[in-house]
Formats: sequence, C-alpha cells, structure tokens
Amino acid sequence: MEFRLSGSDRSAFYRKMVRVGIPVVIQNIISIGLNIIDTLMIGRVGVDELAAVGSANQYYFIFSMACFGFYSGAAVYTSQYWGLRDVKSIRKILGIDYVVGFILAAATVVAGFLFAPQILWIFSREANVIQLGTAYLRIACFSYLFAGMSYAVSYNCRAIQNLKIPTLINGFAIFVNAGLNYCLIYGKFGFPMLSIRGAAIATLIARVLEFVLLVAFVYSQKEHPLKATPAELRFERSQFFKVLKTAMPVVASESIWALSVALIYVAYGMLGAAALAVSQVANVVSEFFQSVFFGVGNASSVIIGESLGRAQRDLARRQASESLKITMGLNVVMTLVILFMRGPVAAVYGFDADTTQLLMSVLFVLAIAMTPKMLCYILICGILRAGGDTTFCMVVDTIGNVLVQVPLAFLGVLVFAWPLPWVAALVAMAEGIKDIVCYWRYRSGQWINVLTDAESVQSA
Repeated sequence: MEFRLSGSDRSAFYRKMVRVGIPVVIQNIISIGLNIIDTLMIGRVGVDELAAVGSANQYYFIFSMACFGFYSGAAVYTSQYWGLRDVKSIRKILGIDYVVGFILAAATVVAGFLFAPQILWIFSREANVIQLGTAYLRIACFSYLFAGMSYAVSYNCRAIQNLKIPTLINGFAIFVNAGLNYCLIYGKFGFPMLSIRGAAIATLIARVLEFVLLVAFVYSQKEHPLKATPAELRFERSQFFKVLKTAMPVVASESIWALSVALIYVAYGMLGAAALAVSQVANVVSEFFQSVFFGVGNASSVIIGESLGRAQRDLARRQASESLKITMGLNVVMTLVILFMRGPVAAVYGFDADTTQLLMSVLFVLAIAMTPKMLCYILICGILRAGGDTTFCMVVDTIGNVLVQVPLAFLGVLVFAWPLPWVAALVAMAEGIKDIVCYWRYRSGQWINVLTDAESVQSA
C-alpha cells in the first residue's frame, strides 16, 4: 500500500517542513561549519593538539547524545501535546527536562574534571595528547552544565515549532565562540595566547551566553508556551515515569550509539595521531553536509508527532512516506557534493601530502556511506521515534552499533591491519543492515502510538 499526501496536506506538510527544518539546518550548518573552523585553527597549532581536542570532545559527544536522547524522547510528548495546544502539559514536560538535564550535566562535569586523564587515556595512549586533552577538558567540562539547560529549551522550541529567535541565539553564540577561539588560541587583539586552553575558555563563555539569552528570550515573551513559573514546571510522579518509559530507551540508544562512536574512535586512534586527526576532520566535514538531513529528521518528527497527538494516524503515515522521498533525493545530491568538494576541503587544512591524501580517501568513503546512514537516521529519528516506538529503535541501534560496528572497527584495525579508509568502509556496512530492519518496521505500521488523550476525547 502506498501512502501519499493529498494536495492540501502536502502543502501544509512542506510549510511546516520549512518552518521547522530550515532553522534546524541553519543551526547545524553554523555549528558544524564553525567546528570546521575550530579544527582548522587547532590543527594549525599541531596534530597532537587537534587529536587532544578531538579526544576530549568525544566525552562531550557522549554527554550531548545522552541529552539528545532524553530531550528528543520527552519531545515525543511535547509534539503530541502541541497538536492539542495543551500548554499546561508541555510546561510539565519542560520541568522534567530541566531536572533530568541538570542532574545529567552535573554528574558529567564532576567526572570530567576529576578523571580527565583517565578519560583521555581511553581514546589515546600518547602522553602528550593526554596531557593536552586534560588541560582542555578540565575547563571545557563546565560548559556542559549550560549546554544541557540550553538543549532543554531548544528541543522544546523545536517541538512547538518556534525556532526563529532560538536559531539566531544559537548562531550568535557559535560566532562568539569562533571569535574568542581566534583571539585566545593565537593571542590576537591583545588577548593572551593560550592554545587549546583558550579554545576551552571560549567554549565555556559561549555556552553561558547562549543559555542566558535563550532564557531571556522565553521570559521576555508575553505568552510563550515555555514561559513557566516554578509551580507550572512541577510534575506528577506518574507523569515523570510515563515520560521516562518513552525517553529512557532513546537515552540508552543515543548513549550506546555515542559510546560505540567513541569506541570506533579508539580503534582509529590505534592507527596513530594522524589517523585520529583525519577521522575527526572527516566526520565534522561529513556532518556539515548532512545538516540538511538533520533538518528533515527534526521537522518530520515534529510534524508526525503533531498529527499523532490529534490521533490522525493515516495522515502521520503519509507524512512519513513523504519524508522518505525527500531523504532519498537529498542523498543523491549530498553524495555528489562531498565527492566534488573533498579535494578543496582537504587542501584547506594544510596537512602534509600523505595526511591530505588520507583525508580525501576517508571523505570518499563517507560520501558513499551517506545514503544508508541518512536513510537509517530518518527512519529512526524522524519517523519511528515520533510514533513512540523508542524501545524497538533502542534494540536496533544497540545491536547494529555495539554488536556489529564496533567489532568491525577493531577487526579491521587489529586483525586485517587495514588503513583508515578501508576500516571506515567496513564499519559503514552495518547501516545497510539497520535500514532493512527499520524499513520493515515502518511498513508494518507498528510504530504508530498516540500518547495523548485525543482518541478518548474524540470517542467521548
């Protein structure tokens, strides 16, 4: 059976896709684009410095994915409540986000500060990389607390399709980060030259600024759905566990995925500092070109969730089908763009000839692997989770990432002794397996769940 949107539904779908998707794309392009600039700045200081910051950022990556997991899991409720314009319930979800996010961030900060050398040792055995990474992490970890709270506001703004000003704030904070990086890494405009410690300080300042501006925006509006008093943020124990039941599989899924990426990064690190630096640069560049998919995925989740909140199951299925069509078309375009741009991008970093060639080869692999990877992303993050099918997604991610991708990475490095591009290609094979399983689930319709009281209200 083919699910197609009618003319009016298609127009409404694309209007919402633009309203939610474009700001998310802009956020990601700015963020990842300036991450590229950051890696370029640090990379010009030295390969060891780049490897150190890359290793330290793997710890932040795990934290951010845990946040993404919980907030996006809870946003399933926010999106569906927004379908009913139930602001009271949305504010309670925000209260849950604040509490869980603060606890998660505080624990991550304490562990990062106290055990920085041990954390860095996981990703690199080189003493200089560990020393440099420790200096960076013990400053940057304090930014996690503000990042975690900012994420809570941003993800709920996405769910209620109110992203214009938050996007501008995110962009401003990121540009401040980049500017301070330039000043503090190299000692420009009268600032001290602090190398990677300067990059950490810049990150901390930018995260504090972002959080303050987001909160100021929300509470400066007369009737913003997230403008909640302390009393309105209070939630019932039963509601907390209800949200937790949906969100925790996403937390587990994203945390396990982040851990698996970190372990793959460990395997790449066994190939040397150059491979570690190249893998970091290649992933950032690849993610830059994948930003458009992040917009489609977030918009799809919000749109489908809103329809399910109103118990419009058939409409949600047709919207999911339209999202997949968009994804397949974009895959062709973005793959060709990366293949065409990999030479100029590699040249910008100014690595030696061997390292530049290695980067180009890895970018070629990631370009080809984009189609199965992004199809899997849309199916899981944009469609299945929007229907509350979070436990199934967790199982697929866990098996595909931990039991397939990670062993393949170490197999390629330790047993086959392959170079980085071949190992990256081996790891990418797991995405195709996940695609088959997730597409079957999508076609079955078992992912569709209405989490609000819309159906009981309609039947009454």
